[in-house]
Amino acid sequence: MNFELTEEQCAIQEMARAFADDNLAPKAIEWDETGHFPEDVVRSVGELGLAGIYVREDVGGSGLGRLDAALIFEALAHGCPSIGSFISIHNMVAWMIDRFGTEEQRQAWLPKLCAMELIASYCLTEPGAGSDAASLKTKAERDGNGWRLNGAKAFISGGGHSDLYLAMVRTGGDGPSGVSAMLVEDGTPGLSFGANERKMGWRAQPTAQVQFDDCKVPADHLLGEEGKGFRYAMAGLDGGRLNIAASALGAAQSALDKALAYAKDRKAFGRPIADFQSLQFKLADMETELQAARIFLYQAASKLDAGAPDATKHCAMAKRFVTDTAFNVANEALQIHGGYGYLVDFGIEKIVRDLRVHQILEGTNEIMRVIVARQMLAEN
Repeated sequence: MNFELTEEQCAIQEMARAFADDNLAPKAIEWDETGHFPEDVVRSVGELGLAGIYVREDVGGSGLGRLDAALIFEALAHGCPSIGSFISIHNMVAWMIDRFGTEEQRQAWLPKLCAMELIASYCLTEPGAGSDAASLKTKAERDGNGWRLNGAKAFISGGGHSDLYLAMVRTGGDGPSGVSAMLVEDGTPGLSFGANERKMGWRAQPTAQVQFDDCKVPADHLLGEEGKGFRYAMAGLDGGRLNIAASALGAAQSALDKALAYAKDRKAFGRPIADFQSLQFKLADMETELQAARIFLYQAASKLDAGAPDATKHCAMAKRFVTDTAFNVANEALQIHGGYGYLVDFGIEKIVRDLRVHQILEGTNEIMRVIVARQMLAEN
């Protein structure tokens, strides 16, 4: 098996990393401290083709694959996992419209989404429906030639700031078959937002409840077919989980890079702490674990690109393994810094806080285990 990247992939990775180094890393700590969402920086990725990474080219997308996307989000998160992950969520929505929308919907929405003239949010989780997403209660009822939505979505990245919300709503009976996907534009009467959540990490991106109170949506804003929304949502999450894993990987690599530099510079007992074998063992383990996670992630992305029958299982395994590994590596990097790692100025504690949520969102790591186990049992 050849895991070498092509020249094009290396160029894509370098472009994304340069953007992160120039535009994300220098301000990441400040944005985190102030809770500032750098909307201008986020919108600027459209000029680089990073707002429709795996959207088809006829509507302005870059037409790349899932492995390419993993390389991009790993590179962006090296500068700031909060912003890199936000961009990944936008890309997931754009792909869902490209994959499941009508031709009219593709032409209407995707050119602006791919240019980042419009920012999109993904709305699945509800106050009472997290891991059990199929039990969602937000309801959409026919209203003349359109739909009337009532309910609420929780923990929505971009809530109150995005231009378009892709919401999973119940148009039929209980269970997955009663769920449809609906496009709701910002400014729609009946659409409102809760206060920005106060979070442990990801402070540079807004997170809020999205509320629908007799929110009227035109008939042509139903994405794809009625009753297929849950299937669309799960398909979107396969790629979304890879993106979140890639973002965790990139941030953990940044933490390891910082730890290496610190170990060479920091002196104890008259010599650099990098000279001590106990610390060398720790660094070696961190590097080994990140490399293993990287190969696992790239393999899962390749399976999704190829449409492999076990792609969903591998996406779930990669999400679980990579996000757990990344958090542990970042935490070890903090330990290497000692007391300085606990200070804001060194940037390590921010990475640890940011990466903790990667083990929860896009399906908790416990749910990833459920997905893997179910597929294992079904295969035998």
